[in-house]
Amino acid sequence: MSVLLHLFISLLMFPNIAFCSNFTDIFEPKWAPDHIVSQGNHIVLTLDPQSGCGFASKKNYLFGKTSAQIKLVEGDSAGTVTAFYMSSDGANHDELDFEFLGNSSGEPYLVQTNIYINGTGDREQRHSLWFDPSKDFHTYSFFWNRRTIMFLVDDIPIRVFKNKERNGIPYPKSRAMGIHGSLWNADDWATQGGRIKTNWSHAPFLAAFQSFEVDACELSPDIDDASEKCGKQRQFWWDKPEMNKLDRMKKRAFKSVQAKYLLYDYCKDTSRFTEIPKECQYEY
Repeated sequence: MSVLLHLFISLLMFPNIAFCSNFTDIFEPKWAPDHIVSQGNHIVLTLDPQSGCGFASKKNYLFGKTSAQIKLVEGDSAGTVTAFYMSSDGANHDELDFEFLGNSSGEPYLVQTNIYINGTGDREQRHSLWFDPSKDFHTYSFFWNRRTIMFLVDDIPIRVFKNKERNGIPYPKSRAMGIHGSLWNADDWATQGGRIKTNWSHAPFLAAFQSFEVDACELSPDIDDASEKCGKQRQFWWDKPEMNKLDRMKKRAFKSVQAKYLLYDYCKDTSRFTEIPKECQYEY
């Protein structure tokens, strides 16, 4: 079956799958709207001494894949953070994070990923990238279903988090999450642990997002039973058994990224954790 035919059939069978061709169709500014410029499916976020800014989706999603192409702040971006993340509401929220930590000129960008479950995070990993993310757009994606969460860069998995509830480890599968993006000042921690501060003489700092794709189960805020609304197991493409693991090529690429570009893994931080988090025994 061709990809286009598969997509057409999916749209007919599952009308709650959302695709974004225009920013305002799915998203809206959440803070400092005067620092966000949108045109079609392309937006530019601005950070200056007065404010950063952020946007969010109008609806929440449970399971599927969400993506955005992002071009990060160029030059000396020390102290700045560009974020692309999924988050549910409330104190005991679930959250999946891409945070791009600004750098001094000539130093590599770092991407920090994190996973919050029931309001608890502290599951950071940091990677360098095999390209300069400020020179061109690259695609950053979240894939998640009842069994697996994947963080992908240009469709290459850089992090995998498996459902190990049978081992007493919590897993985010019941709270629908909104899609968010932001650009903000975090020079108390973002660059070399906060040693390098934001140089405001380089402001305004600009980050661009485009080509949003949302192939996920869409939910309105008034939906109580998210899991029932999003269908029984194996109803959607993301619930097919083959989606619960990496295929051979992606597994090889994932292992290569882990070997070459993983700089920090909370699972190996014995100075931070007197007892290594339980899920670290089961990382992919």
